[in-house]
This record gives sequence, C-alpha cells and structure tokens, in this order.
Amino acid sequence: MASIHPPRIDPGFGVYVHWPFCLSKCPYCDFNSHVRRAAIDEERYVEAFGVEIAHRAALTKGRKAASVFFGGGTPSLMKPETVAAILQKIDRAWGIEKDAEITLEANPSSVEAERFRVYRAAGVNRVSLGVQALNDSDLKALGRLHNRDEALAALEVATSTFDRVSFDLIYGRPGQTVDQWRAELTEALSRAPEHMSLYQLTIEPDTMFERLERAGKLKMPSADLQRDLWDATQDLMGKAGMPAYEISNHARPGAESRHNLIYWRYGEYVGIGPGAHGRVAAAKGRRAQSTEQHPEMWLTCVETEGHGLVEDESLSIEEQGDEFLLMGLRLTEGIDPGRFYALTGKALAPSRVADLISHGLVEYTREGRLRVSAEGFPILDSVVADLAA
Repeated sequence: MASIHPPRIDPGFGVYVHWPFCLSKCPYCDFNSHVRRAAIDEERYVEAFGVEIAHRAALTKGRKAASVFFGGGTPSLMKPETVAAILQKIDRAWGIEKDAEITLEANPSSVEAERFRVYRAAGVNRVSLGVQALNDSDLKALGRLHNRDEALAALEVATSTFDRVSFDLIYGRPGQTVDQWRAELTEALSRAPEHMSLYQLTIEPDTMFERLERAGKLKMPSADLQRDLWDATQDLMGKAGMPAYEISNHARPGAESRHNLIYWRYGEYVGIGPGAHGRVAAAKGRRAQSTEQHPEMWLTCVETEGHGLVEDESLSIEEQGDEFLLMGLRLTEGIDPGRFYALTGKALAPSRVADLISHGLVEYTREGRLRVSAEGFPILDSVVADLAA
C-alpha cells in the first residue's frame, strides 16, 4: 500500500424523483411501480412534488444539486411540461449546478423523437433506456411491451437527441447460453454506447417470476452457468473499453453515471415522490428517509401533512458503517478506509482484511483505497459481510 491517505472524493448532492406509473408490471420487477388505466392528473402531482421539494430543501440548506435523476416506474410517460416544472422547482429550492447530470429513464415503447427533443429543451441531458434484451422471444418472456426493432429505433432516437445515453440489458435469462449472450452483447456494443447497465436476472420476492419459479414453471441458469455468463460479460466489456466501474455498470472513461456515484460513494441525496428513499446529513448524524409507496396515499399525505415521509430515522454509527461498505465496495475504485474510520470511530478489522487479501478477494490500491478484486466481485455479498462482521 503506497499511501495511507488516499485523496478524498466529494460524492456531491443529488435529487431523485420517482414517477411510479407504468403501462404494465414486468414479471421480474420489484420496484415501486403501479399500473393505472385512468389518466394521471399530472398537474396535481407537480404541485405535490413542489411541496415535497420545499420540505426537503428546508432540511438540506446550503446544498446544490450535482445530479437529478427521474426514475420509476416509467418517467418517459410524463409530459415534458411536467419534467420541466419539476426541474424548475428543484432549481429554485437548491440550485442546479451548471454541469449537472439530469437523467430520465425511458422505456422504448414510450420513446418519441419530438417528445425527447422537448425533454432536452426542459433540461434533461442524459437518458437511460430500459432495453433489457435484443430478441423478441426474451422481451416477451420479460413482459416488455416493445420488440427488438422498437428498442433499436428508440436507441437511435435517443443517441440523435442526447449527448449522453445509457441502456440496460438483463442476462442470465432462462434458457440463455453463453454463446447467445456473447452475440447479443457484441451487437449491443456495435451501437457504440458510452454507458451500459448489465444486470444478472435475480428472482425477487413477491414478483410473478418468484411465483413461477416456486411452481416449477421457471428454471433459472445454474450457478456455474451464471458465473460463465458473468465472466463473458467482463471479458467482452473490458475488450470494448467499457470495464465495470461498479458491479453491474460499465462505461467509457468519464461517462460514469454521476447520480449513481453519489449513492455508491455514500453521498447525500433526497428522494422525492411515492416510494422514494433518501440519505441526508443532519446535525445529529446521517438520516434515512423514505416516503409512502402508494401513489394516491402519498399524494394525500403531501397535501395534508406537507410531505410524504413515512420514515425519517437517525442511523446508528454501526448502520452508517455497514451502508458505507455495502455501497462503496460495489465500486471498482473501492473505499477510503479513513472515511470508514471517520464515520464509525473504528478501523476496519485488520485480521479480516488480511484474511480476505490472502484469499485474493480484496486488495489495496496505490492510493491506499481498499477494493474488491476481480475474483471477489462474483461473491461480493460474502466479502462485504466478512468486512462488516
């Protein structure tokens, strides 16, 4: 280890805005998303977002937003005027930095060229597309409303409108082989993306996929095949100049998601909207915040109470340390052990660190940061648990 004082990284301050509505519920999704057949009263929601923004701004004075992220749900179902109004309220409350990253998640089924141009005029400068697969049979199995051609057309519209575009793919799908995934990922890379989020499919509680698997109607890849798919992903992405900077996210140098880096570097962010989460620093320590998940209930809470918070709790020193490890070790840059000490008042257990190093699972960088090794990332949860014990 060349230095015991790695340079400090300022994680920045971010604003997350949750738009909870979707056209349909995907069978693997455990996000806070809701299907509504009736028209959404967007003007009423804009007013509620404004009230909640003002509430959080009063708790986080002196901050300036380095990033705004519209997640969901399907934010691209929002009218561009809704997005513009929310951004104006955020700017009035905190101020948005001139070079801020402003991301909007979009599904290919809701992408329109004119709509995207108006989003850009409203201030959005980065789009994240939920492509998920590049063949029609798997898209149908994943419950997606778009097909392959629509996904590629949406990607073309996005790249012609925005300077910064990311898209998601899911791998480890039932029946998928390593050769199939290599071919699909190679085609995706031919679209010259700057950022890709590549997620191994997992079965989450209370989803349709969980019920199908429990009934024996869905067979997931074996652990060995999942590891082979992981290795193929790292190999192809590394050769393409888009190595992982986080366990599931790949980017060309300088194209990393600033908003997600705020999370993983354990920065401050506020969550606005139904089911949104936040982490803010207060006089008596870091606070965990979350809002009412049900959209109509959230709306009522905001209109009657002035906010939608259902959780606003001070985190213990131990909880802060565990969260710092859980988030920071997802990054290939690793963590600053000195910041862990500043948060918790104690150093990482030398014996545990030494044991993990001896097994080739973690390593120190020249700057003195501690990071998970290439061998450790496939078993990241176990590595974090060992360090946090």
